[in-house]
Amino acid sequence: MDMKLEVVVLPVTDVDRTKQFYQSLGWREDADIDFGASRIVQLTPPGSSTSVHFGTGITDATPGGVRNTYLVVTDVEAARAELAGHGVAVSEVFHRDASGAFAPGIHPDRGTYSSFASFSDPDGNTWLLQEITDRFPGRVDGVAYGSAEDLERALREAAAAHGEHEKETGEYDEQWPAWYARYMADHQGA
Repeated sequence: MDMKLEVVVLPVTDVDRTKQFYQSLGWREDADIDFGASRIVQLTPPGSSTSVHFGTGITDATPGGVRNTYLVVTDVEAARAELAGHGVAVSEVFHRDASGAFAPGIHPDRGTYSSFASFSDPDGNTWLLQEITDRFPGRVDGVAYGSAEDLERALREAAAAHGEHEKETGEYDEQWPAWYARYMADHQGA
């Protein structure tokens, strides 16, 4: 059974200030519900299926206590520049070196999962931008193709692999759509 991370709760001191901050980053407002004794605001970063909640009466955590929540980007330098353009105090890009320690600048090989930048919201909840250009095998958060040609290529590769599968089993596979879906998800970007 899938268990998808849906919401991260942020402890904040000023709901309206926090809402304005994240909206200035282009985060979509999904909800702002005032229940009288409590208020819940939900915003979602562009391209994300996970949102943030903050408000009043929803957590007793200390404002600013959420640390190093990751925002995955395909180009950390471009993402950093975009945040800076919104007036956010964002760190310079840094990377993990061969020992695992942080070092200044982009990863020398532009290694996936290796380059970062960080910023904080007005309460001090911190975020890490992490550049991921190629997912580890089996790790997908949705199957998407950049163009119709990419999708066509993937379908042809799946068809060829499925043909080999049917040769090995010696029978027609009535569940071929499920087989294609799993194959395409597992081999996306491969």
